[in-house]
Amino acid sequence: MGFFSGDKVIVGFDLGNEFSQISYSRPGTGEVETISQTAGAENYSIPTVLCKRSGVNQWFYGKEAVRKGEEEQGITVDNLLALAIDGEPVLIDGESFDPVALLTLFVKRCLGMLSQVASADKIEGLMITCEVLDHNILEILNSVAGGLRLKTDNIFFQSHTESYYYYMIHQPRELWMSQSLLFAYAGNCIKVYRMDCNRKTTPMVAYIEEKAYPFPCWEPLPLATDKREKKTGELDIGFLKIVGKACEGTQAGSVFLIGDGFEREWMKESLKYLCRNRRVFQGNNLFSKGACLGMQERLNKSAEGSEYIFLGNDKLKANIGMNILRQGEETYLALLDAGVNWYEAAKEFEFYLQDGNEITFIITPLVGKAGMMAQVVLEELTASTVRMRVRLFLEAENTLVVELEDLGLGELKPASGRVWREKITLY
Repeated sequence: MGFFSGDKVIVGFDLGNEFSQISYSRPGTGEVETISQTAGAENYSIPTVLCKRSGVNQWFYGKEAVRKGEEEQGITVDNLLALAIDGEPVLIDGESFDPVALLTLFVKRCLGMLSQVASADKIEGLMITCEVLDHNILEILNSVAGGLRLKTDNIFFQSHTESYYYYMIHQPRELWMSQSLLFAYAGNCIKVYRMDCNRKTTPMVAYIEEKAYPFPCWEPLPLATDKREKKTGELDIGFLKIVGKACEGTQAGSVFLIGDGFEREWMKESLKYLCRNRRVFQGNNLFSKGACLGMQERLNKSAEGSEYIFLGNDKLKANIGMNILRQGEETYLALLDAGVNWYEAAKEFEFYLQDGNEITFIITPLVGKAGMMAQVVLEELTASTVRMRVRLFLEAENTLVVELEDLGLGELKPASGRVWREKITLY
């Protein structure tokens, strides 16, 4: 953890629609801790809720917001992430509020909990993790990040899948070198993540498959003995079916159960099955810890982080480059590297195009498929030599956008300002 300076901290923030969590790294310890709302207890889940006191500009967040709402001391606003995604103004106490501003206020108040260990201006890096990331959510998170006004540029985002990966590679190798399973119980489903490693490639590749299974929303078990036994039996049988499907054909050395709904009282047969030749762990702060560890890797790669490339759904899964002439010899120019988040993959550069109106990109998938050549034809380009500006970025996980602009050749050929735009399907 030598990259820390002074009393700086690294923060992982798991932002969920119903609950959120904060984990952090302290200087010099190498350990990741999770903030508890109750001193001395593992009370990690923060309700993603705000409450405005009626008639005044006073806001509460988390469990206090829930309590104030129940006591009818204010107007409660929940589902903050869903409201931000929806984008419609939220009417509270007769006033209209921007839902992204409300989400930003919630995150800012949550980060105030770090005062137990450090002030907000001591944050070295912040990684926000969500269940899924798409263009809409990324725009929201970028707005939230800007509104936090932190004294760091190290603010990044990753999916729960990637947070699981970073959590695992910082565990003992015997837990994940073959396979690992994660069962996440939230809402009306159990989501299963299976992590595999391919050690035959260089660098070695880790990837995670995801599948969601319908499952009853968690509710407190009935008090009456007969109803309680019936309910626990139904839950156990249902989960055992999911476990059987998820474990079929796997060699998982470890299993992780996260979510408040996983209670030992009803997981009798299913837990017995899971514990056969596997180590089973239970908790609910894996994603926030994984986000913190992912931020650590951004700042200072570990041996495992350097040895493996993670190819999740959010990752660019191919190397992209082109052959160019450099000092009279043809050479390969690497443009975008596999393993980066597709929404962060971008490149802008200039070069001279001679004799022709075609540009060829070399796309080399890291696993699974053969490489291919993708040609972009610059229609109506007539000059034999022209200086071009190229901008590459991805608009989706498998869609590369190429923009080329004619910059001319000074006085010999003024720039036309013409821009060509092409989309290339990568896999």
